[in-house]
Amino acid sequence: MSAAIDAIWPEPARDLTDQQLLAAYRPPPSPWLRMNFISSLDGAATRDGRSGGLGDPADRRVFELLRRWADVVLLGAGTARVEGYGAMRLADDAVAWRRAHGLRPQPAFALVTRRLDLDPASAIFAEAPVRPIVYTAASAPETRRKVLGEVADIVDAGRTAVDPWAVRRDLENRGHARIHAEGGPTLFGAFLAAGAVDELCLTLAPTVEAGSAPRIAHDPEALPTPMRLAAILASGDELLLRYARSA
Repeated sequence: MSAAIDAIWPEPARDLTDQQLLAAYRPPPSPWLRMNFISSLDGAATRDGRSGGLGDPADRRVFELLRRWADVVLLGAGTARVEGYGAMRLADDAVAWRRAHGLRPQPAFALVTRRLDLDPASAIFAEAPVRPIVYTAASAPETRRKVLGEVADIVDAGRTAVDPWAVRRDLENRGHARIHAEGGPTLFGAFLAAGAVDELCLTLAPTVEAGSAPRIAHDPEALPTPMRLAAILASGDELLLRYARSA
């Protein structure tokens, strides 16, 4: 049985169905980049090194539903390794829903890595229903480029670092206007610094963690970015918040 989720604001409603949740999270038709994260009350983005340690059934339910709207799921290579990502393959019911809404059966999977430090034999590539895209820098090692080029499209998106807007432009040129990013903090920080984030979906887990866990966004410089509250959902003591970037 799925975890019950209620709408608190702007329109209160009890025990939302999956269809109601999908309607609440529908992105605009124009190009849109959404970041999805979870955090403890004191700002920890992980427990025991993984964001999944903070989640519960309600967070997981929304996590999976958000992918249905995505043309592409975007992820940093470090997060893919730490969180144990496999192939980006949605379940049959999600595929049927996407077909009914005029979307491709499966979203593309795009990874960002400056050094191309990904395993080409991993399930991410070996079991992918859609050939993944890997964004890197022109300075990435040629040996790694050749090996990964056999299992993914390799795209240079900068000289020594990956330019977020180069990533967005390339994805949009491929027909992937709705970009759903799942981390991690370094990727989020880089995209914030570039002004390339349109929306943040943030689950606020009802726990205080202390310790040395990172925040959801990391960058050498402070990046004050005004956001406006778009919606509040709740499941028990957990809040699921949606913010859009202020104009």
